[in-house]
Amino acid sequence: MLLLNCLDWIGKDRNDYFAGRSVTVYYSPNRRKSEYFRGLDFFVVRHTQPHPRRSWMIWEEDGRYPDLIIELLSDSTADVDRNFKKRLYAETFRTPEYFWFDPDSREFQGFALVRGTYQPVEVNAEGRRWSEQLQLYLGVQNKQLRFFDSEGVLVPTPKEAATATEEALTSTEQALVSEQSRAEKLAEKLREL
Repeated sequence: MLLLNCLDWIGKDRNDYFAGRSVTVYYSPNRRKSEYFRGLDFFVVRHTQPHPRRSWMIWEEDGRYPDLIIELLSDSTADVDRNFKKRLYAETFRTPEYFWFDPDSREFQGFALVRGTYQPVEVNAEGRRWSEQLQLYLGVQNKQLRFFDSEGVLVPTPKEAATATEEALTSTEQALVSEQSRAEKLAEKLREL
């Protein structure tokens, strides 16, 4: 939910992508929801309408598969996420970028599709991985997977952005009060003179 909130916050003026969390993707060539489906923890599809969806059915989405997928590893899903899903996303979905993150161990990996196979996305000096699809870095901060802009600045949640705005306003108000007090003291001094 954190990733979705952050992405929606910075993309609030955009209407050309869909981001989903805990959404089932149906990819049956027979157009059946009873076969060939996978639940994805987080994914983004670019160049599409952002209207809400309960599921993503490839045949109803012009054959569009996710452009980026992030899976959260757990003891029960880690093996499937690292092996089966990695092959599925590369070979069937042909998803350009696949990342996984383990909230307990903080294992964080990323892969970019190069000529049909996933190649590791290198980490920068801060331990973050660049996403070409999002034009953002992904990295771990305070034990959570977060987005960072191209300058390395943390992409805030709406609540974090509101708090920062309030703090900036409070700081500005304090400066104005201080300046007003200084002006009053100066005026008093001038009257005395």
